[in-house]
Amino acid sequence: MWNTAWMRSVEWLAAAATDPRECKRQWDHGNGTALLEAGRYWNVLSVPDELGLLAVNVLWHDLLRIPGPVLRHSKARRVGFFLPPGPGQQWIGAGIRHLGKGSWIPVPPPYRDTGHLEWIIPPDGNGTLHSPDRLEAALQQATTTLALLETDPQEVATRSTGRRLQHSQVNADTHDRPR
Repeated sequence: MWNTAWMRSVEWLAAAATDPRECKRQWDHGNGTALLEAGRYWNVLSVPDELGLLAVNVLWHDLLRIPGPVLRHSKARRVGFFLPPGPGQQWIGAGIRHLGKGSWIPVPPPYRDTGHLEWIIPPDGNGTLHSPDRLEAALQQATTTLALLETDPQEVATRSTGRRLQHSQVNADTHDRPR
């Protein structure tokens, strides 16, 4: 498990700590997490779980670009995307939080999950971060997908065919999907 890539990953992530050695000690002997300040090496865009997981799926479809780190907090139902720091960045949307300078992020080591924190995509050790433009496009696509999933099947049937289907037809087509 402790190959060169993992070691680079640990060193890169711990470098964001005020005391990198203490950070690594907390990962190995403490509660398994360290509080790291955003805004120096990276910022974090925290989004609702459903939106974030769909956006990760969109980002993985571009086989030529590897996405940056993605951290999930299962209890808070949030997904955090690591971005380049930028004081001028503004992110607007329901449930979206941009965490920059002055924000502290609980972070597990890149080689294992801790409690409710898990790496969906751990840091690669090379400093790869999400491109804000690519992440915005992925979030927009994920938002569209969520809107379609939450749309009433009757509305979708009406829009696609120009006529309303009978209730029994909609239920048969959607397998009585709960809303």
